[in-house]
Amino acid sequence: MQEHVTAPGIQHHFGEQPGCGKDAGWGFAKPKQAPRWFCFEHRAGGELFL
Repeated sequence: MQEHVTAPGIQHHFGEQPGCGKDAGWGFAKPKQAPRWFCFEHRAGGELFL
Protein backbone atom coordinates (compact mmCIF):
# COMPACT_ATOMS: atom_id res chain seq x y z
CA MET A 1 0.00 0.00 0.00
CA GLN A 2 1.30 3.42 -0.89
CA GLU A 3 0.85 6.23 1.62
CA HIS A 4 2.45 9.60 2.26
CA VAL A 5 1.87 12.54 4.54
CA THR A 6 1.90 16.13 3.33
CA ALA A 7 3.34 19.00 5.38
CA PRO A 8 0.15 19.92 7.32
CA GLY A 9 -0.43 16.26 8.24
CA ILE A 10 -3.01 15.36 5.60
CA GLN A 11 -2.70 11.70 4.68
CA HIS A 12 -3.15 10.51 1.12
CA HIS A 13 -4.08 6.89 0.55
CA PHE A 14 -4.30 5.09 -2.76
CA GLY A 15 -6.93 2.50 -3.69
CA GLU A 16 -6.11 -1.11 -2.79
CA GLN A 17 -8.07 -2.54 -5.71
CA PRO A 18 -5.54 -4.18 -8.10
CA GLY A 19 -4.64 -1.77 -10.88
CA CYS A 20 -6.27 1.22 -9.16
CA GLY A 21 -3.98 4.12 -8.38
CA LYS A 22 -6.67 6.66 -7.58
CA ASP A 23 -6.80 8.69 -4.37
CA ALA A 24 -8.78 6.70 -1.81
CA GLY A 25 -10.87 8.51 0.74
CA TRP A 26 -12.88 5.56 2.07
CA GLY A 27 -11.27 3.46 4.78
CA PHE A 28 -12.95 0.27 5.98
CA ALA A 29 -11.94 -1.74 9.05
CA LYS A 30 -13.25 -3.64 12.01
CA PRO A 31 -12.52 -2.05 15.41
CA LYS A 32 -8.81 -2.09 16.34
CA GLN A 33 -7.69 -3.07 12.83
CA ALA A 34 -5.81 -1.00 10.27
CA PRO A 35 -8.16 0.33 7.58
CA ARG A 36 -8.15 -0.85 3.98
CA TRP A 37 -8.47 2.06 1.54
CA PHE A 38 -10.72 2.33 -1.51
CA CYS A 39 -11.45 5.04 -4.06
CA PHE A 40 -14.99 6.26 -4.83
CA GLU A 41 -15.36 3.84 -7.74
CA HIS A 42 -14.34 0.74 -5.73
CA ARG A 43 -15.68 1.69 -2.27
CA ALA A 44 -18.35 -1.05 -2.36
CA GLY A 45 -15.54 -3.62 -2.16
CA GLY A 46 -14.50 -2.17 1.18
CA GLU A 47 -17.64 -3.44 2.87
CA LEU A 48 -16.05 -6.90 2.83
CA PHE A 49 -13.66 -5.64 5.54
CA LEU A 50 -16.38 -4.56 7.99
